[in-house]
Parts: sequence; C-alpha cells; structure tokens
Amino acid sequence: MPEFHNDGLRLEYIDEGDRTAPAIVLVHGFASNMRVNWIDPGWVDTLTKAGWRVVAFDHRGHGQSEKPHDPAGYTPEAMVGDLVALVDRLAIRRAALFGYSMGARVSAFAGRMHRDRFPLLVFGGLGIGLVEGVGDWDPIADALMAPSLEGVTHERGRMFRAFADRTGSDRHALAACIATSRRELTEAEVGALHQPTLIGVGTRDDIAGSPERLGALMPNAEVFAIANRDHMLAVGDRTFKAAVVDFLDRNRGELDA
Repeated sequence: MPEFHNDGLRLEYIDEGDRTAPAIVLVHGFASNMRVNWIDPGWVDTLTKAGWRVVAFDHRGHGQSEKPHDPAGYTPEAMVGDLVALVDRLAIRRAALFGYSMGARVSAFAGRMHRDRFPLLVFGGLGIGLVEGVGDWDPIADALMAPSLEGVTHERGRMFRAFADRTGSDRHALAACIATSRRELTEAEVGALHQPTLIGVGTRDDIAGSPERLGALMPNAEVFAIANRDHMLAVGDRTFKAAVVDFLDRNRGELDA
C-alpha cells in the first residue's frame, strides 16, 4: 500500500476510484484499521461503485502505520493533522468525511477545525458520547495491558482486548491512544458543526450514546437507526450502506462550492 509521512510518522493509505470524482475520506475506529472497518466490510467497493473517490488510511498506532507509545502523540489535533496531511498529499481541496466510533470523533474535530475543507460529514457508531463521553476507558486500557485475555474480567475490556488480539494490534500503542484521543466536544462546539451530517448508530449499541440527542444539537443533522446491530456489527450493515450512499448522493453538491 502507498504511504505518506506526517509528524515524523509513516502512515499507510489507499486511494481508490475515479480521481475526478468527489472524494470521501474514511476514518476508522479504535483498535481497528482500514481493512477491518472499510475494505473487508465492502465500504470501499460500495462507495467507488456509487461514484466516489475513496481514500482511507491507518491511524497512527493502528494497522500498518507506525505506532508511537507516547500518549502525547494521540491528541485529536494530532490525529486530525494526519488526515489533513493526507488530503494535502493527494491535492484534494474538499472532501466528505466518514468516521466510525473514534474515527467519528476525529472527523468531528476535523469538521470543526477545517469547516471549508470538510463540508459533508458521516458519523457512525457515535452519538451523544461525542459530548458526554462513552464511559470509563481505564478498564479497557488495563485490559489491553493485561498479560492475556484470560485474566480480563471487565466485559467491555474483554471485548476490546479480544478485538485488538484478533487484529494483531500493538496493545501499548492502543493504551497510549486511549489516554489522549477521547477528548469530548462541548455542546456549543457540536452546535457549530453546520455541515450536513448523517449520524448512524446501532439500536443495540451500548457505547455510542443516543444519536437523536446528538443530532438535536446540530443544525443540519439527520439520524439513521441501524436496526438490531451492536457497536461492532453496525459498521458493515447493508441498510447503513444504503443510507450513507443516499445521504451522500443528496448532498454531493456541498463539495462543489
């Protein structure tokens, strides 16, 4: 896969589809990577067939990108910096952002910091947790650093530790990421996101928080309930794919301004 560099780190990415088509950047979730979140579930194929240029990358600390162990490297601003460096490298002037879970948080910060650059947003797997937080992550950090999964008793910690083991993740890098990446936005900051935004959350997701409450804070948001899906399974849901493609088609003109 091709790579780019930012902040002294090597980061891997893909750039698929018609280079003259409107661009969308896919921003994966915590402990995942672009293959697990976007390639294998069929998002890249779905969006390129729908007429989009699809860009995705492995966050610092994830996938095939470099994995610093210093928590100072995982602030939202640092992770947004990687995103902006990639679109700069590809000479993409304006792009839609589609983030899942932690990727939705990064996309929200990017949308706030670079409103003109990212005029169209999709948040998956994150509702009011963007403002109120998504629970106590210290047990998850502890689970990541435990000698083995067998010794982890915390339910959510076991879930993320098992996922990290399955994806072959660097657990020290993920624990560092937890320490600084999960900063919330305020209600006022979320309310200043005027971009058309789709918020998709599984009806069985016990991590994301209410999508309706988040949408109510935003002036131009709509909500899609991903029926009978939890946090891990919602990302690849076919009804969610259809809703995202429809939303992007209806708002494609935002990228032309």
